[in-house]
Amino acid sequence: MSTPAVRPPRPIIPSLSVGGQPGGLDSATWQRFRSGKLPSARRLDLHGLTVQHAFHALVAFLRSAHADRLRCVEIITGRGNSENGGAIRRELPHWLNRPDLRPLVLAASHPHALNPGSVRLLLRRVR
Repeated sequence: MSTPAVRPPRPIIPSLSVGGQPGGLDSATWQRFRSGKLPSARRLDLHGLTVQHAFHALVAFLRSAHADRLRCVEIITGRGNSENGGAIRRELPHWLNRPDLRPLVLAASHPHALNPGSVRLLLRRVR
């Protein structure tokens, strides 16, 4: 009788916060990314979509960008009309921390302090 193969546990990836420097990213790259000097290769505009449609569009966009080996992408959520922002803007950090999307994203930041309606993502390299 053979014993079943035991897979090693997956490494725990810390949760992602918009604007926080992640571990494993050098300061020079973080500064270039955070200041907007690292250009985004693609943009996804979620204006006018329902939350459900926005989520599905985000998943497809991130998987496609990661498969195409893109490094920096931008997600436009809009500012929303309430004091906490719109529903898509509030949900985006939760979506990015889902177990199926978190391994794709290394860092997230607003491209400019005065533009909270847009988030730039630094994608992990494909190895």
